[in-house]
Amino acid sequence: MKSPDSSGEQEIYSEFLEQEKVSNDGMELYFTFGIIADVQYADKADSYNFTRTRKRYYRQSLHLLQSAIEEWNKEAKVPSFVLQLGDVIDGINVQLQASDVSLQRVLNEVGKSKAAFHHVWGNHEFYNFSRNYLTSSQLNSKHLEDQQDSVSKTRHKCVSDDSDSEEYYAYHFCPFESFRFLMVDCYDLSIIGRKPSSKKYQDSMKILKEKNPNTDLNSPEGLLENQFVQFNGGFSKEQLEWVNGVLTFSDENHEKVVIFGHLPIHPDSTDTVCLAWNYAEMLSLLQSHTCAVCYIAGHDHDGGYCLDSHGIHHITLQGIIETPSGRHAFGTVQVYEGSMILKGRGSVSNRVMHYRKQ
Repeated sequence: MKSPDSSGEQEIYSEFLEQEKVSNDGMELYFTFGIIADVQYADKADSYNFTRTRKRYYRQSLHLLQSAIEEWNKEAKVPSFVLQLGDVIDGINVQLQASDVSLQRVLNEVGKSKAAFHHVWGNHEFYNFSRNYLTSSQLNSKHLEDQQDSVSKTRHKCVSDDSDSEEYYAYHFCPFESFRFLMVDCYDLSIIGRKPSSKKYQDSMKILKEKNPNTDLNSPEGLLENQFVQFNGGFSKEQLEWVNGVLTFSDENHEKVVIFGHLPIHPDSTDTVCLAWNYAEMLSLLQSHTCAVCYIAGHDHDGGYCLDSHGIHHITLQGIIETPSGRHAFGTVQVYEGSMILKGRGSVSNRVMHYRKQ
C-alpha cells in the first residue's frame, strides 16, 4: 500500500484506513469487482506514442494483465466480476497483421480468471476490428446481461450480426440486490467502427468536421472543444433515451447504479481531449437520477478522479500500456451498504467513495 504524498491524499488515506477498520469490525461486505483498463497488448518492442511523448510497454502489458488476474484469483473474496474498460489490444496490431493472434493471447489469459470479464469496446478495438467482428467475438460480453428482471423488458437496439447495423453495444446487470451496473457505448457515434455507408457514420463525420477543421481529425490543435477528435466518440439520442429508462427504473426501485464505458464524461476526471464528444449530455442525464453513484472509464492513461457537484464519483483508471516493469495499474472495489472502497495497485490510488443521498 503506497503512502500518501500530499495533504489531500493524506486525508483520503486516513479515511481509507478508518473504513478498513470499520469493515473489519462487522460491516458486511456485499461483493467485490475488479477494474483494469487500456492493456493495449502487442507483440512489439517498447516504443513511444505517435507524438513521441509517452512510452508504451507493449509486451509487458500482457504480463501485467496476467498478474492482475492471478491476484484477483487469490483474494480472500474473489471478485464477482471484472470490468475491462476497453483497448485490450493496440491498434499497431493492424500493421503487424497480428490482430487475431494478439486478441487470442489476451483471451487466453482472461480465460484463467475465476471472475467473469465484462468487456468494453474502445477506440483500439475499432482500429483492429469491425463491429460485426466484435459482436461475434469473445469480446462481446452481452450474454452476461440481466435476462429476467423487469427493466430488461424495455428492449433497446442491442448488437446484432448485421454489419450495417446502427445498433450500439450496451447492457446492464444486477450482481447483488439493489445494485446495478450499466455499460454504455462511447463510440455509438463515431467514424471508427461504423461503415461509411451507415447513417451514424455520416452523422458523426458531419459533427466532427463542424467541430474540428483540422486536416488531421485526430488533432485537437486550436479547438475550443478539444474532445472532438477522431479517436473519441459519443452517445446517440437513442442510447441516451435507453439509459434514461434504465436509470428511471433504478430510481423507482431504490437501486444504486455504477455506469462504465471507455471514455470519461467529466472534465475534472481527465485531460479534456479524452472526453466523450457529448459528455455533457450523459453527465447531465446521470446527475438527474439519484440512483447513479459512480462512473468508471479508461482511455486517459494518466487516470483521474473527481466527485462531482451531485455526489457522483468519476474514476478514470490508469492505463496498463504505459505502466513499466515493477509497477502496476488495476484495482479491486469492495461494495458495502453505505460506500465503495477502491483498493488500488501501483499507480491506482486507494479511495473511499460514499454514495450520494437518494
